[in-house]
Amino acid sequence: MLVDSHCHLDYFEADIEEILARAREAGVGRMVTIGVRMSQAAKVKELAERYKQVWGTVGVHPQNVGEAPLPEVAEIVAAADHPRIIGIGESGLDYFYDKDPRELQQDGFRRHIRAAQQTQLPLVIHARSADDDIATILREEREEGGDFPFLLHCFSSGRGLAEKALEMGGYVSFSGILTFPKSGEIRDIARDVPKDRLLVETDAPYLAPVPFRGKRNEPSYVAHTARVLGEVHGMTADELAELTTKNFYSLFRKASEAVVLEG
Repeated sequence: MLVDSHCHLDYFEADIEEILARAREAGVGRMVTIGVRMSQAAKVKELAERYKQVWGTVGVHPQNVGEAPLPEVAEIVAAADHPRIIGIGESGLDYFYDKDPRELQQDGFRRHIRAAQQTQLPLVIHARSADDDIATILREEREEGGDFPFLLHCFSSGRGLAEKALEMGGYVSFSGILTFPKSGEIRDIARDVPKDRLLVETDAPYLAPVPFRGKRNEPSYVAHTARVLGEVHGMTADELAELTTKNFYSLFRKASEAVVLEG
């Protein structure tokens, strides 16, 4: 079984039943629908409650921090207090578009880190063109408030950030970008990530892997990214699926506990 560790199922309301059916057929047994606005948290929870194979996270994407007042740490913590919410985020920094002021993004990122510290739920990190500041803030917040689990999602950053994140105990997730012909550097970095820190995702509906590049992405396509990641590590598709699913439950412990309770 594969787990799509990062997708946006609220974008698929019109045909979500078909999307989930295709995921099951492709061997994708579980998926995490990701929060990008606090106003969206109720929808994330509703989807996770309606579909057993779906979990959720709550948080504010760095490109959305200017749309409404930043949530207080206590508000994020309270929103995560739900049996189907297994993580915080996505949060982080995005300097590629610079849609919102960097200072505001950094403030939001620190608030989400502190919520992750309080809850010990994994923080899902969006990092784009901001490697140095991501690493600095992670280090500063760990020194101030202690360790917390985290995941660099949809990894497309430099080797330095990957190495610093791994040193701090982080995990790294790879998306369809890994399959693109010009992503040789990303595949090289993926090859050096320890096997016990690897996850896979789609980031659907974005970034569909080869051979679907340019089309709408969906959770079933994570199998194609997993195949390439397996090749990078010299593993079969089944071995890679078993590995990344084990890693998913090691990181997202609340999901692991839920599976045990469900039997």
